[in-house]
Amino acid sequence: MAGFIQKGTKNILQKQPHDVVFLSAFRTPVTKAKKGGFKDAYDHELLAHVLKATLAANPNLDPSRIKDVQIGTVLSELGGHKAGRMAACHVGYPETAAFQTVNRACSSGLSAITGIAHAIALGQIDVGVGGGMESMTRNYGSRAIPTQLWQALKESPVKDARDCIMSMGITAENVAERYKVGRQEQDGFAARSHQKAAKAQKEGLFDAEIIPVNKRWRPDPEHPEVEEEITVTKDDGIRPNSTAEGLAKMKPVFKENGATTAANSSQVSDGAAAALMMRRSTANELGLSSSIIGKWAGTQTIGCKPDEMGIGPALAIPRLLEYTGVSKEEIGIWEINEAFASQAIYCVRKLEIDEAKVNPKGGAIALGHPLGMTGARQLATLLPEMERQGQELGVISMCIGTGMGMASLIVRE
Repeated sequence: MAGFIQKGTKNILQKQPHDVVFLSAFRTPVTKAKKGGFKDAYDHELLAHVLKATLAANPNLDPSRIKDVQIGTVLSELGGHKAGRMAACHVGYPETAAFQTVNRACSSGLSAITGIAHAIALGQIDVGVGGGMESMTRNYGSRAIPTQLWQALKESPVKDARDCIMSMGITAENVAERYKVGRQEQDGFAARSHQKAAKAQKEGLFDAEIIPVNKRWRPDPEHPEVEEEITVTKDDGIRPNSTAEGLAKMKPVFKENGATTAANSSQVSDGAAAALMMRRSTANELGLSSSIIGKWAGTQTIGCKPDEMGIGPALAIPRLLEYTGVSKEEIGIWEINEAFASQAIYCVRKLEIDEAKVNPKGGAIALGHPLGMTGARQLATLLPEMERQGQELGVISMCIGTGMGMASLIVRE
């Protein structure tokens, strides 16, 4: 792929016929699992809404030009493939549009987008859709935790192998202890995430990325036969009145004397997102060049110790910057997923990034972390904010369960 990647900021900012560009990036609201606006929805139902919105936003595109759809999902039953394909067909994608689901844990949405980008860059396809979906309401919990594992793996003398099934909360505690990230610092970071998200929501800064979703709602769990129809228009996990002092009252969840609480960790959530992507020359050919909102400029992934999986962005981002020939000082906005406050703080500190440039509209602590959706949600959040701020370059990154990090460079048109 190195031959397809423009290196250096000057080259990356130039518009080339072979560029992989975005024409739209939409998401549903992100809602609290089991009690939020999508508690009665299926993941592929949410996917259908964003796939339909993608077609509606690009009426001059013949759907038959879409050659592949890749969707990140982590917890879906049967890998989500059948239901996802069904959703695409249901909203008007032709039978000739291939479909697959992608599972790289927390980076599944970004992996799907990268997969489409690679296919376009290699000339396998001209137009595709990348995104993510997750209903943690329906699929998170006992079914998400492997209860039957190969006994040899559970008893492996290789610590990294055993640590692949370590609780994510314990990995967050490990990061906090090893890299001296204190409880007060974590609660302050979490409170700021909510405050930024609340301000952005109040000012309508999420409006460009969110599509309203009409869906069924069962108001009384005791009477599931009683249904209403509601319209979900905004994220419902944001707590505007969050303060570090208030969050300090929360008890640790994963370790008796630990620092990781429900309030300084990402929320368990539901949602879906999708982006329309194509080669720039194809957009020009179809008369869609004026609809281009950004371009993909490269992705890098790297592994790390499973028992401190949260440090992934601190490793993936330097590899991305070296790969693309861009300096960190040139990045205007960093979308770094807040799986846990401890790991997000460590990564920002290790990379020596200005926190004011990190998640300016809040992150997963406030908005939620529907696993398969998150990377695509970050893209939908990043592009309008880059336009609003007049920034040319942005980075999306996240840690990944079992010990990895992923990062992508995004350019605003």
